[in-house]
Amino acid sequence: MKQQEASSARHSIGIIARKTGLKPDLIRAWERRYSAVAPGRTQTRRRFYSDADVERLLLLRRAVATGRGIGQIAHLSNDELRAIIAREPARPFPAAVEAPPPQPPSANTPEGNAEPYLELCLAATRRLDIQDLERHLARAMVALSRHHLLDSLLVPLLHRIGDLWQRGELRPVHEHMATAVVRSFLGSMRAAFHASTNGPLLLVTTPARQLHELGALIAAATAATDGWRVTYLGCDLPAEEIAGAAVQLGAKAVALSIIYPLDDALLHEELRHLRRLLPRTTELIVGGRAATAYATVLDEIGAIRVESLRELREELDLLRSVAL
Repeated sequence: MKQQEASSARHSIGIIARKTGLKPDLIRAWERRYSAVAPGRTQTRRRFYSDADVERLLLLRRAVATGRGIGQIAHLSNDELRAIIAREPARPFPAAVEAPPPQPPSANTPEGNAEPYLELCLAATRRLDIQDLERHLARAMVALSRHHLLDSLLVPLLHRIGDLWQRGELRPVHEHMATAVVRSFLGSMRAAFHASTNGPLLLVTTPARQLHELGALIAAATAATDGWRVTYLGCDLPAEEIAGAAVQLGAKAVALSIIYPLDDALLHEELRHLRRLLPRTTELIVGGRAATAYATVLDEIGAIRVESLRELREELDLLRSVAL
């Protein structure tokens, strides 16, 4: 009888937030992005949650507090989550506290040190201070080499923001604000470099259902600063559109960024289809935080898999030397 009452309990998201200690927007994000829970809907389409949802969210919260990202554990069963918590007792869930204000770079800061700019950018993101974030990025562009700016500031900044969001220390609005600023900054950075009209052409995009575009934008900026002609196609493009653009423009290579999810069953066939459609002379380069999850199919189709911007530059240098 008690089990039936628990399964039929209907809690609003506000009550769930109080029971679990998770913010409502974080619960919605875990639900939307990772299918962490599957709430029911009333006739007026309002969410309601069961006691089983409360239990699962509490387990996820404790497992995240061991240092794992929600994307790594959202698919696990409750028993598997309990095993993780038993092996590594959860630390107190991180609170959204203000960090001490970071110090701006000084005359004693080692040349090329990106860490002060990284901390300043994170602090501006926490405050939702768009102007300050833009100002710190502009100053870093002057102080750092273009490779160091990308490798040691922009990529770590985006990873840190994503990790802080997963742990509940930042809200979705912080991530969205930083994404918008970095997107604009990367566009300006890419436009500042003018490749030879006779240079090889690189198409950059993300495949179908891959909605996170900043990895692709960073790859486009990296290639542009190294002298490639770059055409950025945006994100979430089906294989036919990518291949059609590659044929029309005579691309030497196509670069794809794969960020999330790690287990898109449809993406395997999408990648195979793209490779079949592309000319044999057009190389396919794939990177991003989730690319290793698709290593088997990438190896099968002969794609070039890169795990860092340094590896991307090395592969582009090799392709360019062959093209010249």
